[in-house]
Amino acid sequence: MGQGSALSPILLALYIAPLICIFELRAQSLNLSTSIFSFVDDSLLISQGKTYNITLPELYSSYRVVTDLMVSFGLVMEHDKFEIFHFSRAHNDLNLELDLSAIGAPTLKPKTYWRYLGFYFDRCLSFKEYVQYYSTKALFIVKAMGMLGNSTRGLLPLQKHLLYHSCVVSIATYSFRL
Repeated sequence: MGQGSALSPILLALYIAPLICIFELRAQSLNLSTSIFSFVDDSLLISQGKTYNITLPELYSSYRVVTDLMVSFGLVMEHDKFEIFHFSRAHNDLNLELDLSAIGAPTLKPKTYWRYLGFYFDRCLSFKEYVQYYSTKALFIVKAMGMLGNSTRGLLPLQKHLLYHSCVVSIATYSFRL
């Protein structure tokens, strides 16, 4: 199926659902506390623990299980699209890498900010990057609104009001409840 096809998400869900179920069973048999979440074609491996000595080996084992399952399903793992991100309460905590070279994948270097489904997360969940990104985007739209109209007259106040509410407010308040 092509990537833009309407059948693509449906077929992906049919393929991925058994893979996730088998992963959960294998993770349980290996005593891994890793969970897998999937939204269309974005998937997450989540491991929780008090130290990196607990979470990094679990992520490594889980990644290996997922890789083996993908190969057995006839799917291809694109290792360069994988990212790692650590949340930590400690501000001076190390942001350790995950070495996957033993299974033929590159070493994953943690990102400073994690972007997932339009949200920006930092390690302390302060949402500063998220607020900065969307407020900057809204300000650029406000500046671009001045270019609308022709050289003799601009937009009417009613049109500006409608444009502001339909374009700027929706971006500035994108998922503000988060």
